Amino acid sequence: MPAADLSLLIEAAERAGDIALKYSGPEAKRWDKPDGAGPVTEADLAVNAMLEEFLPAARPGYGWLSEETEDSAARQDRRCTFIIDPIDGTRSFAEGARTWAHSFAVADKGEVTAAVVYLPQRDLMYTAAKGQGAKLNGQPVHVSDRAALDGAEVLAAKPNLMGVHWRAGKAPGFKRSHRPSLAYRMAAVAQSKFDAMLTLRASWEWDIAAGDLIIREAGGFCTDRAGTALKFNNPHPQLNGVVAGGPALHRALMAALNPQSPGLPNH
Repeated sequence: MPAADLSLLIEAAERAGDIALKYSGPEAKRWDKPDGAGPVTEADLAVNAMLEEFLPAARPGYGWLSEETEDSAARQDRRCTFIIDPIDGTRSFAEGARTWAHSFAVADKGEVTAAVVYLPQRDLMYTAAKGQGAKLNGQPVHVSDRAALDGAEVLAAKPNLMGVHWRAGKAPGFKRSHRPSLAYRMAAVAQSKFDAMLTLRASWEWDIAAGDLIIREAGGFCTDRAGTALKFNNPHPQLNGVVAGGPALHRALMAALNPQSPGLPNH
């Protein structure tokens, strides 16, 4: 029931935005997670607490995977699982920037079937349900049809351009941009605001699950750095990077990447 799940995720995102916006980013209490796992704020925890009550109550048979909840193997026994990032781009939120997002998804047997990426401070609601296309604020979106890497607009962190990651010993001649939220990067590709995105570091499922479906429903390809389709609700919820864009540009990126290059550090 992807459509019903999508409606539920949209309501959850709207509630999450209302909660997060009550906090002033730089003034919100902030802690650093152990082992260099990044920051968390009281807004992340408040949003997560609401979601952990609201969503399982609506779908009691679903599993639960959230960045801000201690993981449990119980989700492995469920056909469907919520995959939740209460605030993606917490550093941006804590700095008072506007490019953070709520990223919510439902995975059915490892495939995402409903997804929302919501940027409340930018009034951007990206949505998708399996087989029903992708939308931004209710209007259909589609990935870019660009095929050439030269001059393409690609979202990527600077370390991804290191020569070791590319067959030619240097990155192709695309134009690099960056956004702090990985979920937003993927959604921006779905609306063809950018032609493609890539991250060569191991990526947490909650950062990319929603974006995966939104890109695919917008007509794009979304794989790991080896070109393998993404599968979610894994025992260890990390995947081998992400490469996404229109079909032709995705093929061009995969052909240009060095499959033997080392992975980037997680932090």
